[in-house]
Amino acid sequence: MAKQQQREAMEITTFKLAKGLTVEEFIAANADIDEWLRRQPGFRSRRIAQASDGSIVDMLIWDSVVNGTDAAERIMNEMRHSPVHAAINQQSVVWSIAQVSRRTGRMS
Repeated sequence: MAKQQQREAMEITTFKLAKGLTVEEFIAANADIDEWLRRQPGFRSRRIAQASDGSIVDMLIWDSVVNGTDAAERIMNEMRHSPVHAAINQQSVVWSIAQVSRRTGRMS
């Protein structure tokens, strides 16, 4: 019997920006976080969007829930000096990670 493949995971974090901050300023504050993410095992991609109510949706794709959870558990300590933390209204943060059940893409 073939070994069961780990399925990719989707991490979604939503939050409000710190008062007076723009999405462009938030993205600029993420430069060191983006670099850190690129070095993490299992990291695939990241998307940042701003919803119509002004909240930020930060979506990451990982090789597995284990990879994403491991990175999430380490980021606050390893990147504690990042300017991104001051850019986020910490009381508004909602974080989740889930195994992807279905993926559909455009054929090239």
